[in-house]
Amino acid sequence: MCRNIRPLNNFEPPATDDEVTAAALQFVRKVSGTTKPSSVNQAAFDRAVHQIADITRDLVDQLVTTAPAKNREVEAAKARERAALRYAR
Repeated sequence: MCRNIRPLNNFEPPATDDEVTAAALQFVRKVSGTTKPSSVNQAAFDRAVHQIADITRDLVDQLVTTAPAKNREVEAAKARERAALRYAR
């Protein structure tokens, strides 16, 4: 359920709001134990996603690093290689 939570810090270009929201959504899904809340819980679910996305954006924007920024394409290629090894038959 948490496959979409990826490191968001130290990328060039910086993490987009969509990436931050996707990570927040996966976090709330994991914590709540549901991917689709009931209608009575939808407002609380949506509010939690929004608040966590805001907090995550604030955190990512404030983090300081001396490491060189990572390239999204290079990191994606590394992830594909790891997946190919993991799921090879």
